[in-house]
Amino acid sequence: MAAQTALPRWRGFNLLGFVTRHRPGPVRRSIMAAQSVLPRWRGFNLLELYTRYGRADWRTGAFPEDDFRWIADWGFDFVRIPLDYTLWIADGDIYKIHEATLEQLDRVVRLGERYGLHVCFNFHAAPGYCVNPKDEPFNLWKDQEALDAFCFHWGVFADRYKGIDAKRVSFDLVNEPRVPYEHGSREDYERVVRAAVATIRARDPQRLIIADGIRIGREPAPELNDLGIAQSCRGYEPAGVSHYRASWVEGSETWPTPTWPQPASHPGGASDRAALEAFYAPWIALARQGIGVHCGEAGTHENTPHAVTLAWLEDLLDILTKEHIGYALWNFRGQFGILDAKRTDVDFEDWHGHNLDRKMLELLQRY
Repeated sequence: MAAQTALPRWRGFNLLGFVTRHRPGPVRRSIMAAQSVLPRWRGFNLLELYTRYGRADWRTGAFPEDDFRWIADWGFDFVRIPLDYTLWIADGDIYKIHEATLEQLDRVVRLGERYGLHVCFNFHAAPGYCVNPKDEPFNLWKDQEALDAFCFHWGVFADRYKGIDAKRVSFDLVNEPRVPYEHGSREDYERVVRAAVATIRARDPQRLIIADGIRIGREPAPELNDLGIAQSCRGYEPAGVSHYRASWVEGSETWPTPTWPQPASHPGGASDRAALEAFYAPWIALARQGIGVHCGEAGTHENTPHAVTLAWLEDLLDILTKEHIGYALWNFRGQFGILDAKRTDVDFEDWHGHNLDRKMLELLQRY
């Protein structure tokens, strides 16, 4: 007669998908969270090779080591590096590589390893396309010449970082495709993504690849599900909160001062916590199909009132975190960031000569 008769003879395994290292603040995570493919990366966008135009520090490649150290010390584990491909071509020749620029990216990978930060390289300006229009000789979505160049440059990256663990480095193919708007169709985007994925995997089969959602990162692209890649959403809903008086958003200077929730009288319509949950429902559904999901950019422009920013951001982060979806604030230093924003309603803390938004930092650390 067996001794134990009250319980079934259960047999099985411990599943560790949600075991993670300790982070500052409470762990807010559902045991049934949708996203289970990627780590819940949390971090920032670093802009030192962001654009061929504008501020000098956005095109120098001089990534300060202190940024990596502080990001890690504050409990984060991810940096996204938006890139303009023209900053590593030489003599205007799209197939001629300026080696010194790529050596700066090698240093970023080393700094990521030193401080335990995952590094995600993203083509913010790719051959033939940028969400912020650039002077390009061709159209990535329509011209084979542009697609050939796009694949060539991702091939360069694949060769260069082959052998580096996918836990350390990932590739985010092209920032915020404006499809199916005026620039191209969903089918065009799918064709471009499939070509780039094939190019990368022919050189480096284990590389983690991410595709931004369509409609400027707002909607998932389930037609890519069979590729075994992750997808990246955005944390900018509604624009009336996130991009108030942003100089590059036409008409935003006429919008009313943001509040959260956003009232129905706003030109963008009503928005609240429930509207955010509805906005992210397709992304959560995608994750439940076994697709990795990460929010590659999120935040509000410095002109949005600080109290509104914090209230909105907490709702956003709570929604994402409950589904194990990580995020990267746009940006670390600057108009959306926790350092050196020019918000007029914040009591900044001096942090080694930088203005630190301590309240925003502490909110991020809670999630």
